[in-house]
Amino acid sequence: MGRAEGFIADGDKVWKQYLALPLEGEEKQLAADLDAKRTVYVGFLRELIAAIRAQNIEKIDDLAMNKMSKEFGIFDAASLKLEKFQLDAAERHYDGSQSFFKSFEVGFVIALVIGAVAIVYSTVRLLVAILKPLRAALRHFDEMAAGNLANHITVERHDEMGSLMQGLLKMQEQMSATVRGIRTGSSSIATASAEISHGNLDLSRRTENQAAALEETASSLVELTTTVRHNADNARQANTLALSAQDVAGKGGMLVSQVVDTMSTINTSSRKIADIIGVIDGIAFQTNILALNAAVEAARAGEQGRGFAVVATEVRNLAQRSAAAAKEIKELITASVEQVDAGSQLVDKAGATMNEIVSSVERVTGIMGEIMIAGEEQSEGINQINHAIAQMDEVTQQNAALVEEAAAAASSLQEQAATLEELVSTFKVEQQAAAPRLGHAARRPLLALGQ
Repeated sequence: MGRAEGFIADGDKVWKQYLALPLEGEEKQLAADLDAKRTVYVGFLRELIAAIRAQNIEKIDDLAMNKMSKEFGIFDAASLKLEKFQLDAAERHYDGSQSFFKSFEVGFVIALVIGAVAIVYSTVRLLVAILKPLRAALRHFDEMAAGNLANHITVERHDEMGSLMQGLLKMQEQMSATVRGIRTGSSSIATASAEISHGNLDLSRRTENQAAALEETASSLVELTTTVRHNADNARQANTLALSAQDVAGKGGMLVSQVVDTMSTINTSSRKIADIIGVIDGIAFQTNILALNAAVEAARAGEQGRGFAVVATEVRNLAQRSAAAAKEIKELITASVEQVDAGSQLVDKAGATMNEIVSSVERVTGIMGEIMIAGEEQSEGINQINHAIAQMDEVTQQNAALVEEAAAAASSLQEQAATLEELVSTFKVEQQAAAPRLGHAARRPLLALGQ
């Protein structure tokens, strides 16, 4: 993502440099239109980078499938319009230079013919003592034929020979202007084609970088798809385990409920046993009282009640042992009842806890189901984004091919301009005081390099 932002920043810098050039007329309108389309598209591109960093799948899908796809077509159409305008401008300058050079050739031939006629005419006058100026004119013609148009011509006479020298001077000046114009045009074409070639190479490099960035983005999305799919599988397994845990927890809750019922039954039975022991204790107490009464009555009966006294004593002892045993049993039963009560309370708490566990497991099961569904939806959305990225990569590859074709055309134009410049390099002309102003094509790049 950092490299992609760097490419965008470089594109903004180069695009601002292009807009700073003195644009005119239709080119200015096309550049303004492309700048507006480019601002919208780059804005969406920055939003896409931010959404990818934030892993906002919904926004990534909306940008890639809807907004950016539409705006890229609009942006590409505006770019092609500006490209066509600049190619046409460069071609017009080149055609103008070719026509200018042909005019120069015709003018040069005409000038040679006129010069030859003048030489024939002047030959007659040579016999009348004008051989010297004629030789000077012939020397100038020889210099011009050799390509030297910088030789100084002096007009000293006002007769026919002076007119000849004046015409020769004008012809030399016109030819010099023609050669300078051809040189300027060829230089402008060479400069423009060089800038076009450089711009195309730079655009090709940036297109390749953009393609590489798209490949990296696609690779990252593939890894993200794998991660989301893995998370969805884990969520599916966790959901299965949660359902199993829910089933086990439900069975555990039923068992705890049964234990609670059993403990309640045991508690009730223990209380009944305690009541029975109380009855036994009361019977033993009453038996002891009866034994005491029997012993008293046996003592009153004297010798006749001795046997009855022995029996009463044994009954009393038995009643006392029964009372003691009943007391011990009562204490044990009381302790058992207390423990059963404590156990019942613990079982009640365990039942409540188990119910909470069952409820929590049900909630976890629902959440895991939602996570599983969300993971599947995310996986589907990322697959759609991968498809959109693949389409963008295909368009980028097509743009790269178009840039290569434009670079080849610019290279051919540059070679033709070099050939034209080589043809006129044989002419030597005087340097003007001010350098000729370059045409628009020499200072305008072919494409908006920021795209």
